[in-house]
Amino acid sequence: MDVFEAMEKRHSVRSFDPSRDVPPEMVEEILRCACLAPSAGNVQPWRFVVVRDRRVKEGLAAAALGQSFVAQAPVVIVVCADLEAHASSYGRRGVELYSIQDTAAAVQNMLLAATALGLGTCWVGAFREEEAARCLGLPERLRPLAIIPLGYAASSGSQPRKMSASRVTTYLG
Repeated sequence: MDVFEAMEKRHSVRSFDPSRDVPPEMVEEILRCACLAPSAGNVQPWRFVVVRDRRVKEGLAAAALGQSFVAQAPVVIVVCADLEAHASSYGRRGVELYSIQDTAAAVQNMLLAATALGLGTCWVGAFREEEAARCLGLPERLRPLAIIPLGYAASSGSQPRKMSASRVTTYLG
């Protein structure tokens, strides 16, 4: 699947096939693609926690305001920003902005790679960060920014209608 097809097919999946696991090599490929994302100053502040443990997934689902599908996915990848990585080069702007932009680019690569591999994902941003960090035992310098449940979709779905580029674009000059 080329990148254009993956962009058109990608949609949020909130129901996973419980009979199908995600092979480790697919997870590794998705993480490899995440690491191909651009980052400010090539700092690459992303850190990934791959979760297969049922109890930890349940803790993440609770942190995600009770979104139970998080626990039902065979794999959950928590994308974190290493706040110290940007602080040394870019100070406050690096911590407050670049780390978020950089990890967002990595997440988008993950979603597209998963789609190309025939897997379903959902970008979960609604969660209590402190609770998720505690559940994962993260050091203070790592800020969890996205929870990505990953698995085979229980049913087919389609991308919701998106606005056209002409509706959201202004040209100057």
